[in-house]
Amino acid sequence: MKLKDLDDKWDLIIVGGGITGAGILREAARMDLRVLLVEQKDFAWGTSSRSSKLVHGGLRYLKEGRIKLTWASVQERERLLKEAPGLVETLAFLVPVYGDQSPGKWMLEAGLSIYDLLAREKQHKYYSEAEFCSLEPHITREGLIGGFRFLDAQVDDARLVQRVLNEAVGDGAFAINYTTLVEISRNRRGAVSGVTVQDTETHESRFLSTHAIINATGAWAEKLHPSPDPKRHIRPLRGGHLFFPFHVLPLEQAVSFAHPRDNRPMFALPWEGAILVGTTDVDHTTDLSIEPCISKQEVEYIMEGLHTLFPSLDISLNDCISSIAGVRPVLSEGKLEPSKETREHVVWENDGLVTVTGGKLTTFRRLAWDALKAIKPYLPMPKLYGESEPVFSPVPDKPYEKNGVSDQVWRRLYGRYGEGARELVEMSAPKDLESIPGTYTLWAELPFVARHEQVRHLSDLLLRRVRIGLLTSRGGEEYLGRIQKLCRPELGWKKKHWKEETDMYLRLWNHAHALPT
Repeated sequence: MKLKDLDDKWDLIIVGGGITGAGILREAARMDLRVLLVEQKDFAWGTSSRSSKLVHGGLRYLKEGRIKLTWASVQERERLLKEAPGLVETLAFLVPVYGDQSPGKWMLEAGLSIYDLLAREKQHKYYSEAEFCSLEPHITREGLIGGFRFLDAQVDDARLVQRVLNEAVGDGAFAINYTTLVEISRNRRGAVSGVTVQDTETHESRFLSTHAIINATGAWAEKLHPSPDPKRHIRPLRGGHLFFPFHVLPLEQAVSFAHPRDNRPMFALPWEGAILVGTTDVDHTTDLSIEPCISKQEVEYIMEGLHTLFPSLDISLNDCISSIAGVRPVLSEGKLEPSKETREHVVWENDGLVTVTGGKLTTFRRLAWDALKAIKPYLPMPKLYGESEPVFSPVPDKPYEKNGVSDQVWRRLYGRYGEGARELVEMSAPKDLESIPGTYTLWAELPFVARHEQVRHLSDLLLRRVRIGLLTSRGGEEYLGRIQKLCRPELGWKKKHWKEETDMYLRLWNHAHALPT
């Protein structure tokens, strides 16, 4: 997809290629609208590839009294588990209970019981100290009186964005990355009449006509549409995470625990063959256009929590594979501590420009529908439809010939690529249907996404289309030779271009994903 190939007129233009924008595109596409999404960097470049990888009901929101938010999140979690097996999967959480810690056993029991009630199924159980330690033998026993096990879900967040985009494009929508909205044009009455967009790197520009724009740019939202409430503005909050190899932190289930310093909830969870530990919650004060990175103070905070809970494992920063840091768009009056800010979303409307920001990864579909309902008066149709339809194409009961891949691998591939999984398997050599060491990713996924998913840079390929840049040592540097052989024919890069991309990728990885020096 290139800027020069786009049509001149659109019913709706969406700005922002994270999960919110992708969700809006998916819902609009099923209504036969001429709809386009533009993203100034890469799809899922921002928060939507740097989250905690959880599709969860927000258990901690119960403590804050946000029952409605928790209920909506639980409903969406259950829906995604049903619609996207292989992409959204159940994840068991263990919560140790210590005698001197808050919340205590009975408070947790009450919260988890409400959680189960919202899910309409009992999904938690309490274990004695001995039983709990048999489930997780590495945690400290000092002060331990027992613990709970409950269920939530996890996802590859960047693949969720891409799968939703692919579903939308399959229904006739258009999406283009590395394209910046430069200016919104309005007529004499002040209503939206079009946009000027520009290729972020070549600076080629186009004017596109439209009467409806949805701003889904997250932390950038106020650059297009200032908050109508002078007391509440976007507060960018950064969350940092660290990745460790499974052999260093051998967890079969996620563990949720309170940080010893401030009692904030933290977690360590298995993800894609590694262990993800997080998260922090601090104000992000640097330029939003620069790749966010974790600070030394955040690393120390995470390690303090790990050493307190898992003292016997002797976990060192030398064991850390990589780090990520994402910026959450939170609407705030700036008076609360970061971790106490609400994650609820807001919608603003101004003569054909609708802004939606805030919210959670889990509830992206509800954000999409709230935005579409707000923009409806500017769309060329009498009513919206499809709100009860599934986001994803149904999974076939029995896949066709799988060329020797296991049922589990097939489920994973179909979850990530939908119908494209068939082509991926059928066009791949047997040796490429093996996983990259230390990950669940198949070598065959690399050329497939290079061929089909608008990869412009090596960082798009290794940090978002697949995640081996986060899951292998030094961003997968030792595998770049094989990756080049697999992907050069699909990308059409000459040797000089590949060398430039490799150098740029490794510089970026050292800035944004290595530990701070």
